[in-house]
Amino acid sequence: MGTRQAHRCRTPRRADGRPCRPRWIRTRHRRHGRRSPRAPHSRSTSTLRQAWLLVLPAAALLLFPPPALGSYSAARDEARRAAESVGTFPALPAGDPVDLSVSQFGSRAVYDSGYSLRGRTVRLTGFVTPGDGDAWYVARLRVACCAADATTSKVEIRGPDAPETDTWVTVAGTWRPRGELGFPSAWPPVLDATTVVRIAEPSAPYEER
Repeated sequence: MGTRQAHRCRTPRRADGRPCRPRWIRTRHRRHGRRSPRAPHSRSTSTLRQAWLLVLPAAALLLFPPPALGSYSAARDEARRAAESVGTFPALPAGDPVDLSVSQFGSRAVYDSGYSLRGRTVRLTGFVTPGDGDAWYVARLRVACCAADATTSKVEIRGPDAPETDTWVTVAGTWRPRGELGFPSAWPPVLDATTVVRIAEPSAPYEER
């Protein structure tokens, strides 16, 4: 009587020794809408990876901020604005003194490449404001539509002592050049005063823009 050799059923295994799951189980999971137990883990890993991609650029900016543009860039931009502002102004009327508003005098002193103020006696009217030390200014408010948008124009006065603050005066004198046209070094403009006369507040105290 012959002997029959028994055959063992070997379950396929992976490289790490774990048994492979039969194909019919994987097919049933897909058919009944079941998710693989690895799906949630994969999704959370992807979400974390995306979050890091968003955070890393911001962290890099905090840890390695871009270098400042520096004084060279600031000076170059300042020079460009000065070149755009400086130009030739119309000639002043004949005869001295020439009556100018405070803002007109300031514009010519700081931006006029034709130097129309040179050698001329001008007369300004405004109220007194104090400066540092013995310095003082003749100032005037400029408005476009109402007092709420007012800006201040002022001229530094050299020579006579300062009258009381907020006193209205008419000052005559000559322009003293300072700094470079169009640059902050030219501001505020300076007037070497020869006469200072106290006056009553004008009926129209504001200059129009």
